[in-house]
Amino acid sequence: MAIAYFYFHAELNHFLPRHHKQVKIPHFFEEKSSIKDMIESLGVPHPEVDFINVNGEYVNFSYIVSDGDIINVYPISARRTIIASVSLLSEPLSIIRFVVDIHLGKLATSLRLLGFDTLYRNDYEDEKLAQISSSQERILLTRDKGLLMRSLVTHGYYVRNTNPQQQIIEVLQRFDLFKLISPFKRCLRCNGLLEVVDKQTIIHQLPENVRSQVDEFQRCQDCDRIYWKGSHYERLQQFIDGVLNSQRGE
Repeated sequence: MAIAYFYFHAELNHFLPRHHKQVKIPHFFEEKSSIKDMIESLGVPHPEVDFINVNGEYVNFSYIVSDGDIINVYPISARRTIIASVSLLSEPLSIIRFVVDIHLGKLATSLRLLGFDTLYRNDYEDEKLAQISSSQERILLTRDKGLLMRSLVTHGYYVRNTNPQQQIIEVLQRFDLFKLISPFKRCLRCNGLLEVVDKQTIIHQLPENVRSQVDEFQRCQDCDRIYWKGSHYERLQQFIDGVLNSQRGE
C-alpha cells in the first residue's frame, strides 16, 4: 500500500475534521488516482484550491499521486505570498454573476439589493445549480460541499458564515466587490432590472396612501413589481450603510 502526505493551508482547514487541521495528513492508497480526486476525498472542494505543490514543484489537478509524495495544498489567499507557475482556479469571470443554493436565500436577497445579478429559487436541484453555474458562467455560492465538488463547477465558493449579515460581507470580501455595489438596481423578488416609471401609468396599482405621498417609482422590467421609498427604505439603506462601513472597519 502506498502513502502520500497532505498539508492543507489557511482557510482550507475549514473543511477538515479536527484531527486533520493544521497537521500533515498521511493518506494511504492502493490504486493511483489524480490529485484532484484525493484532495476531494479528504473533504476539500476543488474550486477552493488555487495551488498544489508536490515535492517542491507546482502541479495541476491531473497530476497522478505517487508513493511518498509530500503535498501542500493552498487556497486563493496564498496568492499574497506565493508566486506559482500553476494556478488552478479558473480565470476570473469578466462579469460577476451568481447562482445561489437553497440554503442561502437571505444572501441572495442581499446581493440583489446591492445590485448583483443573482439567481435563486428554492426548488433548484443540485444538478440544475451546477448546470446553471457552468452554462451561464455564474459563481455558485453554497453551503453544500458535495455540490461544490461536482465536476461542472469551475467558479464556486463555500460560504463559511451562517449569519446572513456576515455572509454578505464574506462574499463581498472574497470576490472584492465593494467597488461594484450599486443599490436599488434589481428586483428583490425576481432579480430583474428596475426602471423609472411614470406615476400616472401605475397609479391604479398603488395603495391610496401612497398615491398622495409618493411621486417617484421604479418598476421591475421582468415581473412588473413596483418599488418606492416607503417605510422599508430607511431600513434597507441602514443595511447598505452597514455593509459599506464594514469595508472601512467601522
